Amino acid sequence: MFFRENCDEKMEQFLSRCFYHSGQYDSPENFVELDTKLKELEAGRVSNRLFYLSIPPNIFVDAVKCASLSASAAKGWTRVIVEKPFGRDSESSAALTSALKQYLQEDQIFRIDHYLGKELVENLSVLRFSNLIFEPLWSRQHIRNVQLIFSENFGTEGRGGYFDHYGIIRDIMQNHLLQILALFAMETPVSLDAEDIRNEKVKVLRSMRHVPIDDVVIGQYKSHTTGDVSHPGYTDDKTVPNDSITPTFAAAALFIDNARWDGVPFLMKAGKALHNRRTEIRVQFRRVPGNLYNRNIGGDLDRATNELVIRVQPDEAIYLKINNKVPGLGMRLDRSNLNLLYKTRYLKEIPDAYERLLLDAIEGERRLFIRSDELDAAWSLFTPVLKELEDKKIIPEYYPYGSRGPVGAHYLAARYNVKWGDIGIDE
Repeated sequence: MFFRENCDEKMEQFLSRCFYHSGQYDSPENFVELDTKLKELEAGRVSNRLFYLSIPPNIFVDAVKCASLSASAAKGWTRVIVEKPFGRDSESSAALTSALKQYLQEDQIFRIDHYLGKELVENLSVLRFSNLIFEPLWSRQHIRNVQLIFSENFGTEGRGGYFDHYGIIRDIMQNHLLQILALFAMETPVSLDAEDIRNEKVKVLRSMRHVPIDDVVIGQYKSHTTGDVSHPGYTDDKTVPNDSITPTFAAAALFIDNARWDGVPFLMKAGKALHNRRTEIRVQFRRVPGNLYNRNIGGDLDRATNELVIRVQPDEAIYLKINNKVPGLGMRLDRSNLNLLYKTRYLKEIPDAYERLLLDAIEGERRLFIRSDELDAAWSLFTPVLKELEDKKIIPEYYPYGSRGPVGAHYLAARYNVKWGDIGIDE
């Protein structure tokens, strides 16, 4: 069982240093009062200030303006953490960045995406670049497709007001999944320096094709009753308009037009109110040419290909599916897992993603934060298709609460000769 050592004592020590100061986001006078209070506590020492903006995006700029002009550190550094959403499209994102840079330098802005702080996401580069068996296989020559899958087994549950303004593509795909894709697909960086890593991620994003509407499937969950339990549909949420067509599910096929990944489909899907809660990367390898054991495998040769699965949450794990002989006198093969399950291998608590990212921001480590040009490249991929979906008022395909999502997602995968790896999971 995981536990936090001396948690109660440390929590009391931390809380004793906390205080609440009331004020308006856009009031310079209130921020001057905050500055005075902080100076009293700092008592003339060289001190740093980190502002965390977990506030509605329409007041980001007002808060940053007041903090920068009226409450910046006098001698140390001043930094600002900005929570998503970073705009709704390319235009609004660029406007937000431009407004923030009136008061802050780029190296003061820490755009936080908590998925980049998750243990298995940070381990991606270690897995690939420090293990000889993986890097030679990390290309179109050996990989058939890559799947990035995000699913939640609950709906909006009274929080639909925010979600309805953004939808699943903006909320999950354009940031969380696209950031994971960029880390997965990037070339070897010159070093582990933040700028070198972010440079490679930007190259990946700029090499990607814009997403055509034919390569996107959207869905929305509807009410469903299982036994005595009834689950409400998305529009049954009182915070959501009755006629809303905001997608709660989306699947998309993306392509990277460079020498390493040319022709390899990267399939994403994300959804709410699905059959389970899971985030994972699934790497399906190509068939073995002239496989001597094809007749022992059966008719579904694709099922017999190797698959690397990186489960980000829950129950963090990395496992490789291989073909193996079943013990006995005959020659029968099955699929077995070489499994690294974190909770059995590492008997210590895995830090929360926000713990890691807050510590990085304090230390000035920007590797897991999003740079402005990276954000621009990410929005440029999805803005055209988002605009087309909204202009044409495309009706989402409805799927029952607790199901595996819209049937259209399977047709999209089949178009590229892919089967979703989380269907019929056998681990």
